[in-house]
Amino acid sequence: MALILLLLFLTIMFIGVPIGFAMGFTTIISFLMLGGNMAVIPQKLFSSLDNFTYLCIPLFILASEMMSSGGITENIVRFCDTLVGHIRGGLAHVNVLGSMFFAGISGSATADVAGLGALEVDMMTRAGYSRDYSAAVTAASAIIGPIIPPSGIMIIYAVVAGNISVGKMFLGGIIPGILLGLGYMFVCYIKAVKNNHPRRERMSSFAEIGRAAINTLPSLMLPVIIIGGISSGVFTATESAAIAVLYAFIISKFVTKSLDMKTFFKCCISTAKTTANVMFIIAIASAMGWVITALQIPQQVTSFFINYVNSRTVFLIFTNLILLLIGAILDQSPALLIMAPILLPVAKQFGVDPLHYGLIMVFNLCIGLITPPVGMTLFVTSNVAKVKLDVLYREILPFVAIAIVVLLLITFVPQTVLFIPNLL
Repeated sequence: MALILLLLFLTIMFIGVPIGFAMGFTTIISFLMLGGNMAVIPQKLFSSLDNFTYLCIPLFILASEMMSSGGITENIVRFCDTLVGHIRGGLAHVNVLGSMFFAGISGSATADVAGLGALEVDMMTRAGYSRDYSAAVTAASAIIGPIIPPSGIMIIYAVVAGNISVGKMFLGGIIPGILLGLGYMFVCYIKAVKNNHPRRERMSSFAEIGRAAINTLPSLMLPVIIIGGISSGVFTATESAAIAVLYAFIISKFVTKSLDMKTFFKCCISTAKTTANVMFIIAIASAMGWVITALQIPQQVTSFFINYVNSRTVFLIFTNLILLLIGAILDQSPALLIMAPILLPVAKQFGVDPLHYGLIMVFNLCIGLITPPVGMTLFVTSNVAKVKLDVLYREILPFVAIAIVVLLLITFVPQTVLFIPNLL
């Protein structure tokens, strides 16, 4: 029966029904087939959202919207250009480094592409890079957003896992995010040498770097405040989201002076739309979790791995293969909400740290954002950059390959994830 429901879900999704509605339809059919009381569904929808930790999601989104409302993206790009623009393939490195800095503000791959994408692609194209390659670098670097804190997908995992600190999830993402950025820069350098990509003729002076840093300092301080406050115990992760909104309002209103009532209203509307989309999927996935539990799928999966896989290493390899495949089909939130309750109990049986396992799941699903055939970030980038999807599929493959290499590193070297959380 579980296989029938899976095929039903995939069929509904592939004919073009939005993922949330596909999950909801499958859940209702499952309830009816299992003889469940339909009154349970609205109870599940409400109880799944009745969690204080989820308040982080709209608050971080609102902070990002306000910080991105005026001039901040351009300042980030200019600052990154003073740092790495002189390296071979300079603007590609600027693109990646800009996404790493912007990740500390947005926590979203889509926000990265929407905020920096058009600017970065046009900048690289004017400098002589092909538009296809520029779009691929933009899409690839955007997935650093959900890895370097803050991150909406990490908040969801922490809630699903039950006893994982959101703050520790944030801290655990720092080294993997930096490693991914460095890996991308390596690919960009190889491409630059092979194709003789342009670069800025000279290094920036300390004075130029200093001026660019001062202009960018207000935006760069936001992730410092969030991580510093959480790690020092001054405030919790949820409270840090409220602090982020207050800080973003002060900077946008009184420092950059880019925030008026009309802009603030637009930021609130955009936040509401994004939050509604995420929360709807979370609510539906919770009801779907009842079906998964009723069908004893977690128990069956655990039994399979215990009986046929007797090695922690083999289990982690299986995890990566499964999640890479699912991540290429489903978006992050539904994939995590469906798979975490199934795979996390098995990971605990093999002695895998839940925090480490959470970062493995998040990293896998981030790679899925740029993996054909679905790759949600590829669709957004294609629209923003005005590049055909089939061309983008081809250009993105080297970046997917290096991301998988970094994934294997954080999978089999747990300290890449656990070092900073354990240190602080």
